[in-house]
Amino acid sequence: MTNETWTIKSALEWTEGYLAEKGDENPRLSAQWLLSEATGLSRMHLFVNYDRPLSEEERALLRDYVRRRGAGEPLQYITGEVTFRHINVKVRPGVLIPRPETEVLVSEVLAALPAPTGREVAWNAEAAAQEREAVAAVKKALEEAGEALAENQRSADEVHSSDDPVGGDFSRPSSSESPSPDEGGLKSAPTEETAPREGATPREGAELQGKSLLVADLCTGTGCIACSLAYEHGDVRVIATDIAPEAVTLAKENIEALGLSDRVAVLECSLGVGIGAKRMGTFDAVVSNPPYVPTAVLADIPREVADFEPTLALDGGADGLDLFRPLAAWAARALKPGGVLACELHEGHMEAARAVAEQAGFADVRIVDDLAGRPRVLVAYLR
Repeated sequence: MTNETWTIKSALEWTEGYLAEKGDENPRLSAQWLLSEATGLSRMHLFVNYDRPLSEEERALLRDYVRRRGAGEPLQYITGEVTFRHINVKVRPGVLIPRPETEVLVSEVLAALPAPTGREVAWNAEAAAQEREAVAAVKKALEEAGEALAENQRSADEVHSSDDPVGGDFSRPSSSESPSPDEGGLKSAPTEETAPREGATPREGAELQGKSLLVADLCTGTGCIACSLAYEHGDVRVIATDIAPEAVTLAKENIEALGLSDRVAVLECSLGVGIGAKRMGTFDAVVSNPPYVPTAVLADIPREVADFEPTLALDGGADGLDLFRPLAAWAARALKPGGVLACELHEGHMEAARAVAEQAGFADVRIVDDLAGRPRVLVAYLR
């Protein structure tokens, strides 16, 4: 880039052309993402600010981003985040980038679990008093305005009804969580106060214990699977594991950023080795996107994957099932009867994976296609 004035439009055009020469499969989209990251503007706002000049700082950032992308570095590592289902997660070199195909894996687990428990809202004395005051203020205003007696009577009725804690005067839910000893400091399911029983004072209101569903996410990487399950299902608690310390650190950051630290814990270990024996037989689901690319196939994967993403998170051995075999055996011990095992695996070895699962004690084994129509996810239930 020369010292002439560079507008958003000219920067987009130049970047697209440069990346096309470097072999980028979608240079226009890459140019938009990089310029959006450099300027802090959304992709949509780029198009309504075509004539805005880039600052020197923005140009310097863009130069660095274009250089990295031109060398084949994945866009997600450059921008530092990726959208996965309903959440955004941080990504960085050394940890596998989440793929859209893995969203299917999450969908299958959610479909296999019981629906979230319905919870009643809580009776709250302070909110009830505030509501009574608000109703009284409305009544006074109506009286001063000379409203009809019937209107005044209806307001009075509302005031009286809000004095009755059992008569429908409920505030927003309140919850309390008490920690229980567990791997990684994972807390127990929250309890929520419900409306008091008849004749009880507000402090004596009954409690409803929410049903807690325990899930193990092995080889968690960024934590995208664990976070999505907890984010989308209020009864799910997840113990996630990964052998790579950089993945554990990143997963913890994503869990914290999404406000899920009370329901998702992360352990640094291989598969389920670090999960205590007391947890065996208590899991409702075991889910994993383990390394599953057959070693021979690694030679043919795209350069930006082979050169930049960790081989540890990709190489699944000769048939892609080196990790799945011990994983299935561990899941058979960890799951409750009827619990679900769901794994993303290589499309060329799904029938071999089915045999491994059945030998480990699983039944009703299904193979689910990914978004491109390729067999990708194995779902099985413990007998």
